[in-house]
Amino acid sequence: MDEVIQKERQHLTLVTRKPCFSLPTACPSCLPVYIYLKFANVPFDLCYNLTYPDSDQIPYVDSDTYVAYNNEKGGVIESLKEDNIVNLDSEVQSLPEWVSIVAMINSWLSDAILYELWVGSDGTSANKIYYSDLPWPIGKLLYLKQVYNVKQLLGISKDTAERREEEIYRRATIAYQALSTKLGEEPTSLDAIFLGHALITLYALPETSMLRSKLLEQPNLVLYADKHKAELLDSSDPSSSSSSSSSIPKRGPSNWSSKPKSQPPKRERTEEEKNFRRKAKYFLVTQLVAVLVFLSLLGGSDDTEVDADGDDDFDYDN
Repeated sequence: MDEVIQKERQHLTLVTRKPCFSLPTACPSCLPVYIYLKFANVPFDLCYNLTYPDSDQIPYVDSDTYVAYNNEKGGVIESLKEDNIVNLDSEVQSLPEWVSIVAMINSWLSDAILYELWVGSDGTSANKIYYSDLPWPIGKLLYLKQVYNVKQLLGISKDTAERREEEIYRRATIAYQALSTKLGEEPTSLDAIFLGHALITLYALPETSMLRSKLLEQPNLVLYADKHKAELLDSSDPSSSSSSSSSIPKRGPSNWSSKPKSQPPKRERTEEEKNFRRKAKYFLVTQLVAVLVFLSLLGGSDDTEVDADGDDDFDYDN
């Protein structure tokens, strides 16, 4: 078993959304996994999926005989831990306080970054992270669809918008205050999850972001994030354990595109490449049709707001 696990570690490929904002990826689900593998000093190749911006399978970790998807077993990090591929939490995962803080990050801070990207801003950051490689009409329609979905998820309607915004930022402030004294010397998944959140908040959100201002009120957390950004991300070089790769992993969505660092010279397309382009165009057309149907149904009803009356029962505050 140990030999199999060691073999898996030597052939890992992490598939994420593309790099932007001076980060290897600015996707809130992807960056913590990248940082987790860097903390573990596990060699891995980094590939980018540009074809499925709304896939809930991304990020995923792939190897010759193993795959861990974002939408299975509680996410990629939990899968890597459960399957004994990479586990940084063995000494702390049974501590109630540690477990509660991780849960707080995965709920309160996750809600806050969702709100900022899709509701509390003009959408510039979200479009750059997810849709900038798609034709503008399709990207815009997918963005509007996701805004609607996030409002449903967070229980935001015309009647509850102000209350939910206040609640989201209040909980984010409580989480930041709790984390300011809890991040340890030995990194765990807690550190990776928070760092992913903090770096996206500091570098991908606009300067006018309310969440960014809340984080800046905790200078020790900002210093912690910048320190690890310099150590883990800015110091990357060709000999580091991760690299951009144009090779296609053996699993994952069938129609996907990776983004190499340099563009190769033009050449005649092979039959396989022509088939790929046809499939990609078909995907974009079907997405456009699906979104148009969605918007037509949405526009046919005057009552599209979310009933969030039951939200009062969800309260972590003391």
